[in-house]
Amino acid sequence: MAKPSTVLAAVLLLAACGSADSENQIRVSAASSLTASFGSLEEVFEAAHPGMDVVFNFGGSSLLREQILAGAPIDVFASASTEIMDEVQSAGLTEGEVGVFARNQIEIAVPEGNPAGIRGLKDFERDELFVGLCAAEVPCGRLARETFELAGIDPLPDTNEPNVRSLLTKIEAGELDAGVVYATDVIEGDVDGIPISPDLQSNALYPASRIVDSPNPAGGDDFMTFLFSDEAKAILLNHGFQSP
Repeated sequence: MAKPSTVLAAVLLLAACGSADSENQIRVSAASSLTASFGSLEEVFEAAHPGMDVVFNFGGSSLLREQILAGAPIDVFASASTEIMDEVQSAGLTEGEVGVFARNQIEIAVPEGNPAGIRGLKDFERDELFVGLCAAEVPCGRLARETFELAGIDPLPDTNEPNVRSLLTKIEAGELDAGVVYATDVIEGDVDGIPISPDLQSNALYPASRIVDSPNPAGGDDFMTFLFSDEAKAILLNHGFQSP
């Protein structure tokens, strides 16, 4: 869980950003793995809604949950975990229906050219390599650990990153020999990918909901409608996501 000071600082920043022109902004907190795809969604949505500005807050789903529980002024929450969304819903902070809009899987990412010669999950037990995972409380970290457990492998991560974009950046820079990220991150990043057997992993499901007492409920509803449209689905598929 994020430190209270970290969460409070983020909440205050979001509140400051949301204090002006609320009717023309839609604040969306979204999992880091959605960064590129939601950037594409933003262009299409804003073109269809002149004058509307979608403002994203990307981060690990667990941190975004803590910000929302602490009162961050958010219109829409898009998580990489149904369990995390369930916690927000159980707190009475979701408005209307919670729906799953996309699906993803994890994959091994290595620097381009795979200089360390990584072949599979077993390499994460090699002490001489530098490997990384997302932190256990982050969806990609939880899924990775579940996969290693199913494979009977005890990984030796040198780093546990707060979100998948941070982990991907270190792999791209060659700071790590390998890491476990989402398949969509491999497609969008400057890395090579090594698939993991579907028998060893479960799907990452991405739910979204509008947040109670949001600054711009009408705008939030408009974005939710678009997120579940065929047009948005096509954009997500183009970024490597799968239909739920």
